[in-house]
Amino acid sequence: MARQSTYTPAYAVRTVAAWAVALLLFFPLGWLLLTAFKTELQAIAIPPELFFSPTLENFHEVQERSDYLHYAWNSVVTSVVSTLLGLAIAAPAAYAMAFFKGRHDKDILMWMLSTKMMPAVGALVPIYVLAQKSHLLDTQLALIIVFTLSNLPIMVWMLYSAFKEIPNEILEAARMDGATLWQEATKVLLPLSLGGFASTGLLCLVLSWNEAFWSLNLSSAQAGTLATLIASYSSPEGLFWAKLSAASLMAIAPIVVFGWFSQKQLVQGLTFGAVK
Repeated sequence: MARQSTYTPAYAVRTVAAWAVALLLFFPLGWLLLTAFKTELQAIAIPPELFFSPTLENFHEVQERSDYLHYAWNSVVTSVVSTLLGLAIAAPAAYAMAFFKGRHDKDILMWMLSTKMMPAVGALVPIYVLAQKSHLLDTQLALIIVFTLSNLPIMVWMLYSAFKEIPNEILEAARMDGATLWQEATKVLLPLSLGGFASTGLLCLVLSWNEAFWSLNLSSAQAGTLATLIASYSSPEGLFWAKLSAASLMAIAPIVVFGWFSQKQLVQGLTFGAVK
């Protein structure tokens, strides 16, 4: 009996469609990579130059003019600290709703998640005034607080989904053996939900790193993140495409590499509770 070929017309269409979507998504990054190694004249040349002698001048100028490491350090501090602080706040809330069910738990979760649907600009004025009155403008603390609060609904929801996967009988057995609340959390709950904590933390770390709106409005030279650095290359004279591309590449490279090696945990976190 002849073996049926798997290369059907439908398979070919799906393959072409998948490649088309992939090229559409990765073309901007590829063009950014090319432009970062061009001179300013090559970057604005028409037609575009695909073959050229690459230069590292743009990267040197970004570091010399803008102190890239200063902005990168601010991004690391604000994203890491806000993620850790958010996990510390979200974990008890998710634990309470997962194992001590109340009548309105689902309503509270939906309300928390619905706050992410509000445009950030709607809360800009009150948060800006609060930061100004508290002398927190252009400080890392202001960004850490805002990043934590903005990601908190996602953290609670994801940790709640992770905790729901743990049978309640395991915790009841630990209590019957005389485990305290701290022992239950650290020796039973944490090991069983470590994957949930990892995926939640990784996702919110990426979201905090990429946050631009609050960074641009609440910080500048002192506490500015890499988003502030990129915005500084927009001037009244126009856009310096080569330097802007170099600064953008330096800003996204760390988190892209980090996300690439953590993609398994990120996908796991985004699909918690989707398959039983």
